[in-house]
Amino acid sequence: MTKKKVINSKKAVMIGCGFVGSASVFALMQGGLFTEIVLIDADKNKAEGEAMDISHGIPFASPMKIYAGDYDDVADAAIVVISAGAGQKPGETRLDLVNKNVAIFKSIIPEIAKRNFAGIMLVVANPVDILTQVAIKLSGLPENRVIGSGTVLDSARLRYKLGEHLSVDSRSVHAFIVGEHGDSEVVAWSSANVSGVPLSEICEMRGHYKHKENTAEIAAAVKNSAYEIINKKHATYYGIAMSVKRICEVIMRDEKSILPVSHMIHGVYDIDGVSLSMPAIVGADGIESDIPINLSGEEALKLKESADSLKKIMETIEL
Repeated sequence: MTKKKVINSKKAVMIGCGFVGSASVFALMQGGLFTEIVLIDADKNKAEGEAMDISHGIPFASPMKIYAGDYDDVADAAIVVISAGAGQKPGETRLDLVNKNVAIFKSIIPEIAKRNFAGIMLVVANPVDILTQVAIKLSGLPENRVIGSGTVLDSARLRYKLGEHLSVDSRSVHAFIVGEHGDSEVVAWSSANVSGVPLSEICEMRGHYKHKENTAEIAAAVKNSAYEIINKKHATYYGIAMSVKRICEVIMRDEKSILPVSHMIHGVYDIDGVSLSMPAIVGADGIESDIPINLSGEEALKLKESADSLKKIMETIEL
């Protein structure tokens, strides 16, 4: 299959039709990026039911086909999104899911590889950093074409909280969370700004002077928000669905936007051979290049610790 054919493809495949997969397809349907969206699930009835339900909204969106399919459908897809896996339960960390979801990926990824898939693989299932690296190894795809949703959602949560704190539009807030999508994530406060104005400066402009306390409180709220949502409603899916939609937009439109997606890191801040989130230019070919981000000494140290914790887990996984 030629590269040109894949880029011209307007077909997406969602593997896994739980809360996250279904909400993501619903968001993608409204986005009008694709003319075809295929749902695959171990429970074929579930995939068919979700496809039917979401299809009934097409008269209010753009013309497209949404249907349940099988692995043969990945052959000519532009993007395959993998949300299949066990969900995070109350009291469970994302890393607690490792063994269950690695086993699921061992059954899914080889099926995709058999079909000579030539598009972009987007991993959404958790722990996303570990599973992105597992997907790279099992698929044999070039590293740039396997992306994890990473800290795109965490960074959106951060921007939302900062916007709320400062009473400014969150779209004008530029701030990243880097490292693991999980408990060792790092807020890159050093590079955070609002339309180019350093964070500490705009905080004081808006009447906030307790920088240390406020940043610690916001970072904790962002890190714990998934646990809080899971405790209250047993799953998180709308925020991640919008994140999936945004990543797909960037790829399909070849936007070359900068997103903190999970991808293989080589040599950034002394990190090598591990998948985690750092800002990268993303386009039709997946990851184009890393973007240097200014981190303080403490932030860089925490990022290295985050990478080391993920590396240790990877070393325990047999592929």
